[in-house]
Amino acid sequence: MVEIITEQNKTITVGDVLSDLVRHPVENLVHRWNWKSAVMSAFFRGMLFFLTNVSAGLAAALSAMSIESAFYISTAGFYGAITQAFRRAHPAWAAMLTVMVLQPTLNHSLELTLHWAGGTEKLARSITASICFSLLSAVFNLFAMRRGAMIVGEERQSLLADLRQMPFIIFDFVTAIPRAIWQVIIINKLK
Repeated sequence: MVEIITEQNKTITVGDVLSDLVRHPVENLVHRWNWKSAVMSAFFRGMLFFLTNVSAGLAAALSAMSIESAFYISTAGFYGAITQAFRRAHPAWAAMLTVMVLQPTLNHSLELTLHWAGGTEKLARSITASICFSLLSAVFNLFAMRRGAMIVGEERQSLLADLRQMPFIIFDFVTAIPRAIWQVIIINKLK
């Protein structure tokens, strides 16, 4: 697909987004705080830490889940705002790599400190699982936001509408690489 660039439809680069985030942090991070990301992240990451620590006992699992959920309910809205800022950036692969590197770098140093101070039993295993989850969720969230889901602001829809879209978005996400490979094979056969 060829994108026609006009003054009204200027292509947004990764550099443009990074520059805008630095120049206007209040507008981009506070005013666009993504409550959907905060709620969903707190739930899924809390469960991740609960399951990772349940072998250390119910009290340890509940403690780890509480620390993680509290951390993400307060920070994931900012990460969601960052991801949403990159949803229209081109090239898409550069936006994806930036989101995959930027957020986990900011996030996991704070997360490690909180869980270490909170005495999380299975700290290394928990943080490793969280990093893996972050890499996958950063890519998935950007993928979903490029399709209009999980965003806040003018173009938003309800969280319920986002959740209704999720099976289709998940299917598209899981099949994106096989479909791309298939297209390359077909194109090569047609040459």
